[in-house]
Amino acid sequence: MINNKTSDFLCENLCIIIPTKNEEYTIGKVLEKLKKITNSKNILVVDGYSSDRTIEIIKSMDIKYISDNKKGKGDALKLGVQSVSKDIIVFMDGDESHDPSDICRLIEPLQNNTADMVIGSRMLGGSDELHGTFNKFIRVTGNNLLAVLINKKFGTSLTDIENGFRAINREVFNKINLKSDGFTIEQEMVLKCLKKGFRIAEIPSHEYARKFGYSKLKTSQGFGFLLNFFKEYLFH
Repeated sequence: MINNKTSDFLCENLCIIIPTKNEEYTIGKVLEKLKKITNSKNILVVDGYSSDRTIEIIKSMDIKYISDNKKGKGDALKLGVQSVSKDIIVFMDGDESHDPSDICRLIEPLQNNTADMVIGSRMLGGSDELHGTFNKFIRVTGNNLLAVLINKKFGTSLTDIENGFRAINREVFNKINLKSDGFTIEQEMVLKCLKKGFRIAEIPSHEYARKFGYSKLKTSQGFGFLLNFFKEYLFH
């Protein structure tokens, strides 16, 4: 069993992959928190050619980083997994929206072999980013609609399809053969895991408001999630 105290180190057989682009105001704080619960060698940043001090800060903290292929978030995540050999992969953002202390609960079902992928659910844990404006309303509505469609198709009871804070077995990640180079990578992960019979679990995880910068996800891309779902998966 895993001790949920953040002062205790996480298992060594995992890698935390963080895609970044111009996160100089938050990436240092995220990495500081992570270094309190795991070794630096278990963290990998995949940077999208930041033009600010993001890389400088990562280097100063002795964290490994690689540059992506300028194709998008999905490609960055795939490149990150290709660059590590750990059995458990954790994905999280570098903008302080995810709580590193939740990682213990996130990986526990993988270690106990009760799930193959675990998603930190904002619907169960709450979110500062999905409520308050029209754009945020569109995002949460789109997420909920996708959840309804997927649950109906696969007989599941998932609540959060799109949250990027998740953990997955590396072997499973490789087996589902992901194609997306953009933000639809999370959706594709869920759908392909379910299609191939892999088990998905959720834990409550609160999403905190971005303190600096801006979200790379646009409302128009949210509509793209729905179009991608209907085009590529629902009827195939």
